[in-house]
Amino acid sequence: MTDEQPESLIPYDEIVQEALRAVIGRVLGQIGHSDMLPGSHHFYITFKTSVTGVDIPSRLTARFPDEMTIVLQNKFWDLKVHDDAFEVGLTFNGIPARLYIPFAAVTAFVDPAVDFALQFQASGDGDGDGPAEHDAAHNDAPIAEPIENGSNVVAVDFKRKK
Repeated sequence: MTDEQPESLIPYDEIVQEALRAVIGRVLGQIGHSDMLPGSHHFYITFKTSVTGVDIPSRLTARFPDEMTIVLQNKFWDLKVHDDAFEVGLTFNGIPARLYIPFAAVTAFVDPAVDFALQFQASGDGDGDGPAEHDAAHNDAPIAEPIENGSNVVAVDFKRKK
């Protein structure tokens, strides 16, 4: 008997990530009609800025060439959720911007109000060491404290044993 696991012909990791990204779409869809978050809920959404389909102003791409975190809390408008992406209006340093973000570009979704987080493998990130360090977006919303205990964090990281 061997300890080596056979290679799967079913892409379980992709299927699970796609299903978990659908959670983001469902949550955003529930608030999209009112442009208001219930109670003290607010979201940090981190995404890869260079993924195909991401459409953000060039000044933001220049500032965040790899990855960016946005905050949906106080000042956002016209949130629209599509099958494979969402779009939202935000302000950055007082300048309004429209962002279009495919769910495939999202690497993290956090709701600190209820200690909930989802983390995803970065698209095209072959080293598996996680995202590179970057400055926060500071899109005119108050910054809450990060999750410390991670009690409801779901990390999706499928690494094969060698």
